Amino acid sequence: MNWEFEKVSGPWGFTEGPQWTGAVLLFVDMTAHRVMRFDPATGVTDRYYEGTNGGNGLLWTEFGQLICCESGARRISLIEATEGRAGTIVDSFEGKRLNSPNDIVMDGEGRLWFTDPRYGQDRNDMELDHESIYRLTPHGDHSHIDRMTFDTTRPNGLAFSPDGRTLYVAQSDYGEGRKRELRAYPVADDGSLGEHRVLHNFAPARGADGLKVSADGHIIVAAGWTTDGPGPLVYVFADSGRVVATHPLGGDFPTNLCFGGDDLTDLYVTGGSGWLYRVRDCGYRGGDA
Repeated sequence: MNWEFEKVSGPWGFTEGPQWTGAVLLFVDMTAHRVMRFDPATGVTDRYYEGTNGGNGLLWTEFGQLICCESGARRISLIEATEGRAGTIVDSFEGKRLNSPNDIVMDGEGRLWFTDPRYGQDRNDMELDHESIYRLTPHGDHSHIDRMTFDTTRPNGLAFSPDGRTLYVAQSDYGEGRKRELRAYPVADDGSLGEHRVLHNFAPARGADGLKVSADGHIIVAAGWTTDGPGPLVYVFADSGRVVATHPLGGDFPTNLCFGGDDLTDLYVTGGSGWLYRVRDCGYRGGDA
C-alpha cells in the first residue's frame, strides 16, 4: 500500500510533537515557540498556546492535560492553555538541570517517560554528563524521578509496545562512529529496563526521530533526510525489526507522527520544512492510549 502524504497545514517554522486529542490535532511550531491546533472538520489551523520555549515533544494525556518538553527552558511543563501559562513538572535530576527534554510518553501506570538529549553545537552549559531516559512517578503533588538508561547518547523518540513490556527508543546520535539505532528495551516486572536489542541501524544516514506503535504492534518511525542515505522516509517495522514498508516523504524530512481521526487510522506527520501531513486510512490503527 502506497501512502499519499496530504499537506493539511503550513508551512510553519519547524513542526514537531503531533498529538491527537480525540477531536483536533495539536503540534508545535518550534521556532515560533507555540502550540498549533488543526481541526480536520474545518481544515483551520489556529494558535492553541504561545510560549513553549522551543517546545518539542507533546503528550496529550487520558486526563485531557497537555504536557510539553520545553527544550529551550530545559524542563517538562504542564500547559494550561485557557489560562495562558505553563507550570514546571520537572527541570532537574539530582540537583542538576536537565539537558533539553525532547519527547515524552505515558505508560499504563500513569508514569511519564522522557528523553533528555542535547542536540546542536552548544554543550557548554550542560550540567549533566549523560543524555538519558527518565521516568517520573507521581506521588500526590510531587513526582519522583528515576534515571532509566545508562547506555544512551542523544535519545530521541520513544514509545511502548501495546502490552507495555517493551520500550522502543530512537538512539539518534550524529558524527563519525556515533550510533543511530532503533532499540527495543525489555521492561522488567519491577519497571527497570533490561539490555536492549538493536532492531535497525540507520547509520551513516540520519537516524530515527519520532515514533509511534500501532495497536497490532507495528513500529512507525520518522527517519532520514534529503542529504544522504535512502532519503526521508516513514518506516514501518515489525517488532522483530523486519522492515515491513518504507514511505518516501519527498523533499521534506519527517520529524514525528501520531495516529488520529475518528477510528485512529489516519496518520499525521510533522516535517522539518514546517508542514503538517496526513495519510488517510494508513492501514494501521493507533492504540487507545
